[in-house]
Amino acid sequence: MNITAIAFTGYPVTDAARARAFYEGVLGLTPTMNFEHEGKSWTEYDLGSATLAVSNLASDKWKPSADGPCLALEVPDFDAAIAELRAAGVRFYLEPMDSGVCRMAIIGDPDGNSLAIHRRNS
Repeated sequence: MNITAIAFTGYPVTDAARARAFYEGVLGLTPTMNFEHEGKSWTEYDLGSATLAVSNLASDKWKPSADGPCLALEVPDFDAAIAELRAAGVRFYLEPMDSGVCRMAIIGDPDGNSLAIHRRNS
């Protein structure tokens, strides 16, 4: 086997419109692909060489959880990003911290999926 890249990271959501309002309105992501059919949705956001997908297509089997993987989103201004998230009332699972290598915080999307806001120390 020869794995060459991560094709996408997928997050399950229960309410596609609410998820898109968060990922686009709060996080400022731009959708690069959206598929909708009979109340089900798959939306992709290209981030550099990676893709984040949010979907409720398999909502009977694929459930949101704060206990699953945590995608780290790199930001150029950590303090400004944290201020924006607080102003939007986003839930923090891990308050901002400095590991010595990076600054990070863990937040929850509207379904409780974990996301890290991250800034590498120079």
